[in-house]
Amino acid sequence: MNTNEKLLKEALELSSSEKSQLIEQLIISLDQPDPKLDSVWKKEVEERIDAYGDGKITSVSVKEAFKKFKNRFHGLSEIY
Repeated sequence: MNTNEKLLKEALELSSSEKSQLIEQLIISLDQPDPKLDSVWKKEVEERIDAYGDGKITSVSVKEAFKKFKNRFHGLSEIY
């Protein structure tokens, strides 16, 4: 039995409250800043703002954005 299997076996023996606490701590551990990724996103945002200011791209309403999203990903949740 490898380490992950051992950890899972032990975690499954925890009470619901203990499992909840463990899950919360694991999620928090994943939510850490990534300076490299932040830098990439900063550059992307600045380029989009400049493109919008220069008239190279336009904006859409939130309603239209959600409509496009819904149409693009319609049925995706059925896969999972």
